[in-house]
This record gives sequence, structure tokens and C-alpha cells, in this order.
Amino acid sequence: MTIAIVATAFGGPEVLSATEIEVPVPGPGEVTVRVRATSVNPIDQKRFSGLMGADPAALPMRLGNEAAGVVTAVGPDAQGPAGPVAVGDEVVVYPAPGSYAGEITVAATGVVPKPPQVSWEVAGSVMAVGATAVHTLEAARVGEGDTVVVHGASGGVGSLVTQLALARGATVIATASKRHHDTLRGYGAVPIVYGDGLADRIRAAAPSGVDAAIDTVGTDEAVDTSLELVADRGRVVSIVAFGRASEGFRLLGGGPGADPGTEIRSNAWRTLLPAVSEGSLRVVVAATFPLTGAADAITFVGTGHAGGKVVLVP
Repeated sequence: MTIAIVATAFGGPEVLSATEIEVPVPGPGEVTVRVRATSVNPIDQKRFSGLMGADPAALPMRLGNEAAGVVTAVGPDAQGPAGPVAVGDEVVVYPAPGSYAGEITVAATGVVPKPPQVSWEVAGSVMAVGATAVHTLEAARVGEGDTVVVHGASGGVGSLVTQLALARGATVIATASKRHHDTLRGYGAVPIVYGDGLADRIRAAAPSGVDAAIDTVGTDEAVDTSLELVADRGRVVSIVAFGRASEGFRLLGGGPGADPGTEIRSNAWRTLLPAVSEGSLRVVVAATFPLTGAADAITFVGTGHAGGKVVLVP
């Protein structure tokens, strides 16, 4: 038995409760992992709020989709992307359905070794945002010598997009509020504030032009500016602006008409974990909460001012 956080109804954080559940015995190709850290992501609240549908058959609803922990049991032929998985292995799990729990049983295909230099909190919170960041860069074909605008560069996805684009040899024009500019400069980006005159400020920062744009905020300003400045709409990508889908840029993720990037995201660990391990990619953990504090953690994330990843520690 283990403790898991479930939504017993659709609504706000008050619908969450901790309940004792059975941990399934791992079958062929599965492993059981004792969770040491799992991340809170905005999509978690969207799922139980009813914004993504309110089918009563989905209740009670397990939450979470990424984790780091220790393998406690393995089924036959438990083979991960990096090789066989064994009891006692320290691992990163993504996807990890139902990861708001003390222990989970998952497909071994999403289980990879945790680098020893990486903390549990970072290991349990890098994959969802990191895989999305890698996908945006691949979709926008960002490479050495490119100039790319990253909208929302201080956010969970945007900060990783910024760092990974710089590592590819691109120049990054990073939109963010002024309080985040020093951090973005520290990465090597050129920070600018959003708001009236954004396109002109970007032109001044990138006199040779803009090759690509990555939108992580979904505002009309971000989309309009990107389409104005980037000639090739195939190199304008968004992970949120689904209401503008008819305008020819690329939508990524799980929304209607979007490219899910399944293969890219499932292999993103090969880029992310070594970069985090060697210190070239920084993941900021803003706060940790106990597993039973999931409602408070989700409320904190919902403020939009967490300033980094929020992690549950069972």
C-alpha cells in the first residue's frame, strides 16, 4: 500500500485528498519505483479543474506525470532506454502517470538512470518542461548562428528553451519582466521587456533579423510579434496559442491539431540529464512541499509567481 493524491471531484485544490492505494505488482516490461520527488505542473490543475473535460468516469483522478526515485521491484524483461532496470537503481521516470504518490508502477520504457550529481528535486522536475523545451527547439530548427526570440523566457519551459538555444550557438532575445533580466543575462541572453513597442525593441536588439520564435505564454502580443518578425512561419512555434491555430505557425503538445513530438520528447533525457549533471543547464527549484501538501503546492503554482519548479517530496 502507498499514499496517493487523487481528485475526488472536478474543481479547485480543495477536491484533492490523500488516500491509501494498492501498488500494482509490476508485469512484463514494468517496474515499481519508490518516489523521492515529483513535480507539480500547470496541466495537473487543468485536468482536475474540468478545463480538459469533466467526465465523472475519470474520477477519482490520479495526478502527476514525472518523478525520480528508487526501483523497488521489476517485472520480466524490464528494459529501459538505457538498458535493463534493476532493484535499487536510482532513476528518472517520464512519463510517470499518477506520480503524486509514494510508490508507482510504470512502464520501463520511461525509466532512465538518474545521474548521481543531480538532486532528487531537480531529477523529479526537469523532464516535463525540459522535453517540451527540446521539442520547441527541434520544431523551430534552432541552430548555430540563428537569432531566436523566446517569449516568456523566465518561465519553467522558457528558461530551459533559453539555455538550450544558447548551448546550440544561437543568439536569444528573451522577453520577460524586468525582475528576471539579470538572470537571463547571466545565461547569455539579451533580455527585453514585453508590452507596447515589443517588435521595435526586438528589431533594435536583433538588427540582422530574427530567424525563429518560440512562444511559451500564448498572448496575442507574443504571437503577433513573432509572425511580424519571422519570415518562415514554420519556424514560429507555440505550446499554448491554440486559439490562433489557423494562422500557419506550429503548435506543439497535447492540444487540438498540435504536434505531440512523441519521439523527440521521449528521447529528450539524452540531452537534458547530462546537461543538468554537468551544470550547463540550470533548473531552479522554487519550493518543495510534502506529498500531503499537494493542494497548497498547486495553489502556489497557480499564482504564476513561483519563480521555478515546485516539487512534492513523499
